[in-house]
Amino acid sequence: MAEGLMKKFYGQRAYVQSAGVKNDMEIDGFSVAVCAEMGIELSRHRSRSFEEMQEWGDDLGQYDLIIALSPASRKMALDLTKHYHLTVEYWPIIDPTSLGGNTREARMAAYRQVRDQIRDKLLERFGPPQV
Repeated sequence: MAEGLMKKFYGQRAYVQSAGVKNDMEIDGFSVAVCAEMGIELSRHRSRSFEEMQEWGDDLGQYDLIIALSPASRKMALDLTKHYHLTVEYWPIIDPTSLGGNTREARMAAYRQVRDQIRDKLLERFGPPQV
């Protein structure tokens, strides 16, 4: 979700890559739906794990900034980048699956809350959209 928002707001201003702690991080349907409400296409998006990035030749030292959205990703990012000169920021974003709700609308509301929280943090950190 964060990568899609970043690309929509700032276009080619920065290279953005989603990464997570686990492999096979496909975007779920609720994330796809709430981003589509903002004109962001995520249906083919897939987040890679940090290990997968390294296996595919991504040099973490070439990045300037890692934004971790969970305690686990923050710890892993700090461990993997301790020998690099880059910034790791932690944005404690709510996990929408923990907000519960048994109806589709309750789940959508939780995902919208997370989407809007990420949007607000991006705007605060990087300023108004450039595109």
